[in-house]
Amino acid sequence: MRDFMTLGEIAKQAERNLNQNLWDYLRGGADSEAAVIRNRMALASLAFRPKVLNDVSTIRTERTLLGKPMRIPVVLPPIGSVQQFHPGGGSSVAEAATEFGTTMILSSACFPAFEEVAKVGACSKIFQLYLAGDQAWMDDIIERTIAAGYDAFCLTVDTSLYSRRERDIHKRFIPGSGRTATPGSVFDAQARMDWDTVAHIKETYDIPLILKGIARADDATRAVEAGVDIVYTSNHGGRQLDHARGCIAVLPEIVDAVDGRVPVIVDGGFLRGADVVKGLCLGATAVGTGRLLGLSMAAAGPAGVVRALEILEQEIHLTMGLMGIADVDDLCPDLVEAAPMLPGPYDMMSAFPLLAQGY
Repeated sequence: MRDFMTLGEIAKQAERNLNQNLWDYLRGGADSEAAVIRNRMALASLAFRPKVLNDVSTIRTERTLLGKPMRIPVVLPPIGSVQQFHPGGGSSVAEAATEFGTTMILSSACFPAFEEVAKVGACSKIFQLYLAGDQAWMDDIIERTIAAGYDAFCLTVDTSLYSRRERDIHKRFIPGSGRTATPGSVFDAQARMDWDTVAHIKETYDIPLILKGIARADDATRAVEAGVDIVYTSNHGGRQLDHARGCIAVLPEIVDAVDGRVPVIVDGGFLRGADVVKGLCLGATAVGTGRLLGLSMAAAGPAGVVRALEILEQEIHLTMGLMGIADVDDLCPDLVEAAPMLPGPYDMMSAFPLLAQGY
């Protein structure tokens, strides 16, 4: 794995390893893919305001989430089809998270079953559920989640309907995540989910609850008031609502609404160390890097994920050091500002511009 010296090399190897269906599934989004583009545009529209003459001979990046240590403030978020990129699926993610030292969130659309993944490795694990049954069905899953030893339970709240992902539709490709409904159809249980669902979980179960897919300040406020333990800002990687705002553009209003009462996680287009640092500057407790997880898993399985995280850590260290910041907890909004846009195009691979130049 040391042969990979850049994240771009990992991305290129993933493209070589995947067939066109899976490559398009990994990089694509809903309809016009405007939300995918906006995620990268929003990140590119921020520039750093570095400080100088600060001692950065030692840089600290460690943080905790739900009392569990993370080597860097990066979580491996839920990817429903991760088993398409490596046959070990969620177990492979658990191996990588354990070796590197960070938190993973397992999608209920992953294989093997969540109770099997719980036995793999010693990393902090969170289980994310797509509702596919009634309240009794959900309660059974939550009870089993607690019994399996997961550190938290996560509901994804931006998937009431299945989006139109035209890269898949044009090829009549059905992804192997188990979520194979016709585009535009309603996932009945997901569509019926409401704030009463949140109240029931909080009143019934003693496990931290995360809501993933919060994209407005008022929903963030309501989540905290409902007892939610982590607010997760996400637009599903641009794969659900087309023309959604870029996630880092949403982040400041979410952080202001939460007002330090609970941690905030953000994902959506974060592929480089500088991207992560921008999210941390704007108040995120941790950043999710979903497509980077998919790329590195496709490139070389768990070892590829560990190597990607090592390179990401190097990039974070370099960015912080060159900004004059030695401690991750000293990152703040004053260190970034809006800047003129860089030339496009903007998509997943725009994070690795040298690849387009033949490197």
